[in-house]
Amino acid sequence: MSGLNNSINEAEAEIIEAFSFLETWDEKYEYIIELGKRLPVLEDKHKLEENIVRGCQSTVWLWAREEDGIIYFEADSDAIIVKGLVSMLIKVLSGRRAEDIISAQLSFIDKIGMTSHLAQTRSNGLLAMVKQMKHYAIAYQLKHTKQ
Repeated sequence: MSGLNNSINEAEAEIIEAFSFLETWDEKYEYIIELGKRLPVLEDKHKLEENIVRGCQSTVWLWAREEDGIIYFEADSDAIIVKGLVSMLIKVLSGRRAEDIISAQLSFIDKIGMTSHLAQTRSNGLLAMVKQMKHYAIAYQLKHTKQ
């Protein structure tokens, strides 16, 4: 994934730029759906109750792993638009250090108009996904400070 070697700010800027070329919300939703279709398949072994994001209307599985201080996320959802939303979060947050994930402002969400154009339930779900990703980062960070 191209977002892994650049900074969080650069990954956010790429998303903002991609959305700047889309004029209508129909086009933006089509793009989000396309992102969801491109999201790598999450293996069934990770589609566990413990990996379900609470607070989402649709089912969202979010799995995290840590290698050498870097956290990687994988996800899936039964709703294609949600798959697109989580794919943007993965582009921005996966392949980062815990402290970078925790401190990420994720301003791209507002800048592309997501908070104002998503239904309240989808907006709440998006916030729940962000919260879960940050909780994983905090957990990995705590694990390493105790070692």
